Amino acid sequence: METRRLLRTSGTLTAAAALLLSACTAQDGSAPPNPAGGNVDRGVDRVLEPLSAEIPGSLRPYYDQELDWRDCGPEGFQCADLTVPLDYEAPDAADDIEVAVVRARATDDGEPTGSLLVNPGGPGGSAVDFVQNFAGVGLPADVRAAYDIVGMDPRGVSRSEPVECLTDEEMDAHTQTDVTPDDAAETAALKEANDAFAAGCADDAGELLGHVSTVEAARDLDVLREVLGDEKLTYLGYSYGTFLGATYAGLFPSRSGRLVLDGAMDPSLPAEKLNRDQTAGFDTAFTAFAEDCAEQSDCPLGDDPEAAGATLASLLADIDEKPLPTGGDRELTESLATTGVISAMYTEQYWPRLRQALTDARDGDGAGLLALSDSYYERAPDGSYGNLMYANAAVNCIDQPAAFDGAEAAEAAVPDFEKASPVFGRNFAYSALICTDWPVEPTGRAHRIEAEGADPILVVGTTRDPATPYVWAEGLAAQLDSATLLTFDGDGHTAYGRGDTCVDGTVNSYLLEGTVPDDGKRC
Repeated sequence: METRRLLRTSGTLTAAAALLLSACTAQDGSAPPNPAGGNVDRGVDRVLEPLSAEIPGSLRPYYDQELDWRDCGPEGFQCADLTVPLDYEAPDAADDIEVAVVRARATDDGEPTGSLLVNPGGPGGSAVDFVQNFAGVGLPADVRAAYDIVGMDPRGVSRSEPVECLTDEEMDAHTQTDVTPDDAAETAALKEANDAFAAGCADDAGELLGHVSTVEAARDLDVLREVLGDEKLTYLGYSYGTFLGATYAGLFPSRSGRLVLDGAMDPSLPAEKLNRDQTAGFDTAFTAFAEDCAEQSDCPLGDDPEAAGATLASLLADIDEKPLPTGGDRELTESLATTGVISAMYTEQYWPRLRQALTDARDGDGAGLLALSDSYYERAPDGSYGNLMYANAAVNCIDQPAAFDGAEAAEAAVPDFEKASPVFGRNFAYSALICTDWPVEPTGRAHRIEAEGADPILVVGTTRDPATPYVWAEGLAAQLDSATLLTFDGDGHTAYGRGDTCVDGTVNSYLLEGTVPDDGKRC
């Protein structure tokens, strides 16, 4: 069963949520027209207000700390632990926590330009892993020469006080839960699974569960920026990482430097709209896959792209009726099969693998789709899970009120979701119930982020991005006072670092020289 999350290409994880915060002000209502050309009347008018530019005295010890760097991993990486308050509003009344930091030093022999902080998304993706496995060695050489590449696992994620909710065996059962209930018994089973998940998170995380918001993670970023000695934050965020970066700009516009927000999400949208938009995004990606598949000799969905959705739906219905063997202890259920298909929508590099997996499933073998599903959930071959899905729910559910107050509301929304995607609509509507009975109240709400006074910000959107639909990039670029939108006409999730010379060259020029592309530039 999916919670709402977004993945990044190149095998690294990212995902999305929506933000909110007690510092939001203004009234509800429709957002002003979007000059970037997106839909109007999509979000709310309340605005994230900046914090004081002066660092409070109660927080000064955190900003003045020195990191104790140690060698870690191959390639000369250095790791450290940053101490931050559990509760920024009452730093003396609660325990401190430690968040994990890694850096790859600038490869140029001279003095580095500064630090480039990166986040791969999620929420729940590990920035430490991202730096060690990709950004620290795979970003363009000129960027790595100029900057120390730095990653911080946000609070609740991976090495930073990770939230753990279920045993591996319990998580196996959770992922098999039917997310498209056909009757009262299946609806009750879904609620029971969600309740057990939430209770496990509360039992494990305790007080931390109420302090894993994006706002608090952004405040941690500001502490790290100061400790690293950077006057302004230079930042590269993918997917949910764009929400984290935009939140930073909204809270600290005067300390925001060159920010690249790739695979952007729109913070002004309430949870139901975010989920419905993402449903449509995956439908767009599936349409692109179906059109490509129809041109291949081995397409298991036939040679008519318009019939591909119905063919897939029929296969999933058959699997719902009779799960498929996989050659192991687990069967392929409808929920796992759907997750496998969804995981392959993040990058066209997975399309050949999905064609083979669907062919095998049609022939009675579910191993291929199960492997795709396992990669989505970060399930290792030994059956262990990372904490990505736990952190994903914890952050999403604290950042914004739940999309629906119960199964009846989700069922009522199914027609709208199925209009967005006949194949995935029902699944996405019911998946949104994960936050409905969350054990802590959300501390945020949907809001616009304007970041008035910030340096120029570069927002990047991909036209057929499944997880962060292009309209979200348009929406964020329209909100941010100093943003420019760079459009990549392509498939898959996010754009920078995938080898497109136009996108990579434009972003490199911005990071290295501060050159902002012409508004409306397309690659």
